[in-house]
Amino acid sequence: MTTNERLAQLSEAGVSVWLDDLSRDLLRSGRLAELIATRSVVGVTTNPSIFQAALSAGDSYDEQVAKLAASGADVDAAIRTITTDDVRDACDVFAPVFVESDGVDGRVSIEVDPRLAHDTDGTVAQAIELWQEVDRPNLLIKIPATKAGLPAITRVLAEGISVNVTLIFSVQRYAEVIEAFLDGLGAALAAGRDIADLHSVASFFVSRVDTEIDKRLDAIGTDEALALRGKAALANARLAYARYQDVFTKEVRFPDLAAHGARPQRALWASTGTKNADYPDTLYVSELVAPDTVNTMPGKTMEAFADHGWVNESSIIGQEADAREVMERVAAAGVDLDDVFAQLEDEGVTKFIDSWTDLLAATGDQLSAKA
Repeated sequence: MTTNERLAQLSEAGVSVWLDDLSRDLLRSGRLAELIATRSVVGVTTNPSIFQAALSAGDSYDEQVAKLAASGADVDAAIRTITTDDVRDACDVFAPVFVESDGVDGRVSIEVDPRLAHDTDGTVAQAIELWQEVDRPNLLIKIPATKAGLPAITRVLAEGISVNVTLIFSVQRYAEVIEAFLDGLGAALAAGRDIADLHSVASFFVSRVDTEIDKRLDAIGTDEALALRGKAALANARLAYARYQDVFTKEVRFPDLAAHGARPQRALWASTGTKNADYPDTLYVSELVAPDTVNTMPGKTMEAFADHGWVNESSIIGQEADAREVMERVAAAGVDLDDVFAQLEDEGVTKFIDSWTDLLAATGDQLSAKA
């Protein structure tokens, strides 16, 4: 099988290509292994919406659902078994990548129940349970970057569990996530753990920022406002990467931890499929190229990039001043950025809870039908 040249160039520029999708069909068909070979895919992310879509399509899960129904499993137990089985199998598929990359890539993420997004203790407890149940070293536990999620991130890392922090929208919250990460490394080190084995990514959401800010710019309607459409999400992400550089290459605290083997918490670009048909379908890939980053793409976006994407190696490095100016102009045009980011976080949690609720209902119906 031939490796796609465009995606290979993206990888060579320092961007780890992760697929934002997982299903049993993807695993059983060999398609996931094929994407590793031909699309430079070195990781997978999942979320409640992805599992809801996977379990609602086709018949790949029918046999297992029937067995679970016969055993008397309740809905929550059934979903836990199904999703952790898929994630464990995906971890095994990526095991060679994990070894070859010295643990940097070959990662598979599974999210805690989104209903726990505002419950620190519940998040920590379930993160530990998921880590033990999947029982693979290349697993990442996804924890949302809510206020309750921040101390959970620290406590889970302190337990020696690698973390994917999700639903980050603002640079301010991203800075808090980095602090939670560093606190977790420090606590793990104090507990005598080998922090070289701890890995983390910070999932910074991109396209949803443009969707919300563009809507507000359209409502304002001035020439200045309309000229800024489609610019805020990239500027916001570029400022986040500047913060990453400051902490992990310039500030004192991380080098002290790095002396004990700590790895940086990489920035991960999430929500990278464009939602506005007027924008290039590879916008949030080509324009977010920098070393030591991850871009997790829906399959459609990945195939678009494989067909006609290009690697803009000047898209982030050296763009901090321009990015800051864009965000200042957006605010000056009348967009309340604090309100935007708070709304996006609330909506993100709600969407995942809604998907999880739909998944519970659909799985409950299937269990009842097969009982």
